[in-house]
Amino acid sequence: MTAPIKTGPKRVFLMYHELEIPGRALCQSEPGYLRYVVTRDDFRNQMSFIRSDGWRAVNVSDSFSQPESPAVVITFDDGCETDLLCAAQMLKEAHFGATFYVTVGFLGKPGYMSVSQLRQLSDQGFEIGCHSWTHPYLTDLDLNDPDLKELRHEIGDAKSRLEELTGRKVNHFSCPGGRWDDRAVKVAQESGYLTFATSRTHANTYSTDPFALGRVPVMRGTELKTFAAICRGQGLRQMRLANSARETARNLLGNSTYDRIRGALLNRTGSQN
Repeated sequence: MTAPIKTGPKRVFLMYHELEIPGRALCQSEPGYLRYVVTRDDFRNQMSFIRSDGWRAVNVSDSFSQPESPAVVITFDDGCETDLLCAAQMLKEAHFGATFYVTVGFLGKPGYMSVSQLRQLSDQGFEIGCHSWTHPYLTDLDLNDPDLKELRHEIGDAKSRLEELTGRKVNHFSCPGGRWDDRAVKVAQESGYLTFATSRTHANTYSTDPFALGRVPVMRGTELKTFAAICRGQGLRQMRLANSARETARNLLGNSTYDRIRGALLNRTGSQN
């Protein structure tokens, strides 16, 4: 099992999703999805800031093997085509690493990478992680199945499939929608993963459980000064309090009811932030 980060300051794991390229349709159009879509220009400016500030951007594996220097960890969820068409190019130009958590069942769908593109991304030296097979809420699965067959498919079978497609080990998992529980962690451990990334908003330190890694979402319209503070681990407490309130609401209402109410509110306000 990978050991937690042992030295150095707190290290922030940044969580991205799709990047917006002018004139290119997005994978989804719902306000709840758009909140997580960062424009190409904003992403370029964010990577430029990291580099100019004397930091590095690394993948999940390197965050554990190279803990001593100032760095942030770049992660992407879902496996959107812009991972290869946009993010990879900018990251290579900056000599940055990243981990791309791919949803197996999205491969080949409009807006998402094809199998060939996934292999290209892996062959370019970027780390491929797993984001499940079909992107379900893991907490909704196998509630009455002691064998946890659905969880094993979403976590274990998806890992095996990505390894088959890329020819490389897949050591890292991120949970879809930020929903996870002890059962999912257990299946991830049994499947051979070394880390399990959540959507809990906290930096990771030497004492962080590698199966409860925190990540900070980079939202649409994030100002550069706010991004700089996030990279330094500042202001995360306020974000964590807001996330805790949402998590409490999800637990009380259930995932489907919470999503329905949240979607209605976002559609009513037209919010993209």
